[in-house]
Amino acid sequence: MKRYFSILNHRTLFTLILSIVIPFLAFEFEIFYHIDLTLISLAIIFPLVFAIRGAFKRREKSLQFLSQFRSSLKTIYYFFNSNSKLSTSKKEEINKILYEISESFVNHLSQSNHNTTDIDKKTENIFKFILDNEEDIPNSLKQKILRFVRDLHLSIENLIAVHTHRTPISLKAYCLIFIYIFPTVYTPTIINKIGYDNPHNITYFIIILSEFILISLYNIQDQMEHPFDKDGLDDIKLDNFKIDRKID
Repeated sequence: MKRYFSILNHRTLFTLILSIVIPFLAFEFEIFYHIDLTLISLAIIFPLVFAIRGAFKRREKSLQFLSQFRSSLKTIYYFFNSNSKLSTSKKEEINKILYEISESFVNHLSQSNHNTTDIDKKTENIFKFILDNEEDIPNSLKQKILRFVRDLHLSIENLIAVHTHRTPISLKAYCLIFIYIFPTVYTPTIINKIGYDNPHNITYFIIILSEFILISLYNIQDQMEHPFDKDGLDDIKLDNFKIDRKID
């Protein structure tokens, strides 16, 4: 049940306070008017939907790149271990390199660190291993391995790009500012439509519900655009994409 409250945070609390304070002030000073809310709705809904769609696409692309990452690692693993010319110790050496790439890169994605120096060194170890053991690796097999090493590098670079670059900060800041401003513009209009003399609880309910919906959508988008940090209902289960995954 706790997972379903993951979208609640300090922003939710702040908008809740605004949704109570602003109607209180509007009733206290009898501020109410009628304006068309179409423009203010477009100012929030359109960029918010755009940001959510962008975050969803990032998540789908991440799944595609992670699948390519694991499939490339597994194929390289199969190629090396099917080579009868390689000794057992050499196979254990390359297997260790592949497992280190799998573990370190998956751990890298789950963290906020953007330094890829260690990842680059570990992936280069595959090529170094090939150079050091050219006599034991047939040329045809080497070409096949290098093709999948290329796919591995491509998937890693794509995932690093997703991990590093987020939804434009200016767009998110724009959405958040207008969500905070919304009760100020919306409250007097709702009072005007419902009627100042009617129960005030109705106005409070509508304002609180509207703000809760908007800030919850914003929080969902914010969590979805970080698909690797294991903070959110829709985050990717990274352990499923390790070379030695164990699914419970």
